[in-house]
Amino acid sequence: MNTYVILIRGINVGGKNIVPMMGLRKCLEEQGFANVSTYIASGNVILNSDKPANAVKDQLEMVLPENFELDDGFIKVLVLTYNQFQAIIHNKPKGFGEQPEKYHSDAIFLMGIDLAQAMSVFDPREGVDEVWLGDGVIYSQRLSSMRTRSRLSKIVGTPAYKSMTIRSWNTIMKLLEILEKTGTNQGA
Repeated sequence: MNTYVILIRGINVGGKNIVPMMGLRKCLEEQGFANVSTYIASGNVILNSDKPANAVKDQLEMVLPENFELDDGFIKVLVLTYNQFQAIIHNKPKGFGEQPEKYHSDAIFLMGIDLAQAMSVFDPREGVDEVWLGDGVIYSQRLSSMRTRSRLSKIVGTPAYKSMTIRSWNTIMKLLEILEKTGTNQGA
């Protein structure tokens, strides 16, 4: 059985696409997924399945709008294997996420968009923002003391943003902790 980290884009944002986590867990269990756990209400799920990642993605993108009142054009699902998730953490830029009191650090996951197209919407402000390219992810860090001057929020209104989902580095590390605690770190 494979362990997957699922990142659902577009739920529980700004009072729209409300999906209660208990209801999401129940829905996924009814779909045959095992060991389903969620972390905070922003669409972070860990589960086990015998299905390949693409089949899990397709099933979730079909089932979620059927079971919850969603603007399904806004919802996207990213399915990462344990190894893919580990690689994102392992391949982070040196020092990234290690000074949470000084920097806000985020992983911006790409969903069906290439790095060049995604990077075209970023306009980091010198001395405030830094971005690094990863494999299927853009690492973004901004000075906490100058957060209001960051240009990261400008990507939100772009068409490319519909193919991205952002998670704080704290959330990424918490998901890793959950994976390690539950022992569900096997699989491809």
